[in-house]
Amino acid sequence: METEHLLRRRERAMGPAYRLFYDVPVQVERGEGVYLYDRDGGRYLDCYNNVASVGHCHPRVVEALARQAARLNTHTRYLHENVVRYAERLAATAPGELSVCLFSCSGSEANELAYRIARAVTGNEGAVVLENAYHGTARTTFELSTDDYPDHLRPAYVAAATAPNDYRGPYRRGDERLGERYAKAVDDAIDALSRNGHAPALFIADGVYSTNGILTPPPTYLRECYRRIRAAGGLAVADEVQSGLYRLGDHCWACEDSGVVPDIVTAGKPLGDGHPLAAVITTPAIAEAFAREHDYFNTFGGNPVSAAVGNAVLDVIEDEGIQENVQGTGRYLGQGLRALFERHELIGDVRGKGLFFGVELVRDRGSLVPAAEEARGLRDWLRHHGVLLGVTGPQGNVIKIRPPMVFGPEHVDELLEKLDEGLACMA
Repeated sequence: METEHLLRRRERAMGPAYRLFYDVPVQVERGEGVYLYDRDGGRYLDCYNNVASVGHCHPRVVEALARQAARLNTHTRYLHENVVRYAERLAATAPGELSVCLFSCSGSEANELAYRIARAVTGNEGAVVLENAYHGTARTTFELSTDDYPDHLRPAYVAAATAPNDYRGPYRRGDERLGERYAKAVDDAIDALSRNGHAPALFIADGVYSTNGILTPPPTYLRECYRRIRAAGGLAVADEVQSGLYRLGDHCWACEDSGVVPDIVTAGKPLGDGHPLAAVITTPAIAEAFAREHDYFNTFGGNPVSAAVGNAVLDVIEDEGIQENVQGTGRYLGQGLRALFERHELIGDVRGKGLFFGVELVRDRGSLVPAAEEARGLRDWLRHHGVLLGVTGPQGNVIKIRPPMVFGPEHVDELLEKLDEGLACMA
């Protein structure tokens, strides 16, 4: 009854645009590690939340935040050791000549800034994105978010390329030229911009195409996309807001799996373990070209408290073997999900790596008819049995698994057991 009362208060005070997860919302009161707890003490295994990258309320992160907040918090127009040190450490994780950090509070702001930089440096206005992509909630980033933004309202300076879906897209697994075939769509998007009177400022794509159904780029795909956009005068931007900071295990940034170095990396959610912290990482040459015509300032972006939190997150990653955990636990999770594929006809495909997986549900493995209703049903069944997952993909039929990076084999076992039971109930 109290939850229903709070829900009504929320609707009155916050309006109808906000959305809640699950058929019955979860009223969370606290979090610890990979678990969330509701107001009645019920415990939920959090298999969705990459915001709490090193676990909910990690004590080292909380202590760093509280210590700095008790001493000073201000903006970046003053010198502060925390801020400079964090910029140096974060830049050191990036490949190639990416070594300059500009801070913001959210991934949306980071992507907005990346687009602003690309426009200033190239002199162009156009943006090449992927169909069904998501890049943020600010005006421009929302217009780039083809997953949400209505097609009939798409601005002339935005063109979308087909995402590399090797399960149900026009080109499938086993095609030796898969990456090149999908990258050709970037040429088509550049041509579409030209017909509308625009040249490209950037090509922006996630490290994992989450809203496309948890897709990872095939070999050579990003290399070919980057080559094409640069030849047309644009910059290559890697949106690592979901996939960055060791989420996939092998590298700090997902683009490194493809052996490419973008011109700009954007990062957000995992940097602050729940605290609002985001960044643009670029080269000195691009940063200098941008600064010749523009200043940059963000009142809260990169403040001393945020920087203290960011440094603490990097400390935890280095000291507590987070990357190794993601690699080992990710392999174990992948094996377990593929075993479920063998037992449940409802699973059409399992894909992903590290601690970022998608399980696509279909009503028939031959025709690939999406099982969207079953996906929502499974998500809500799991919610009532203590496991929190999401649903994504253009057809709404992909189970999204993206837990905090302290997720261990024992948590995988708990998840797999519940998934097995839930899938049996959906059959």
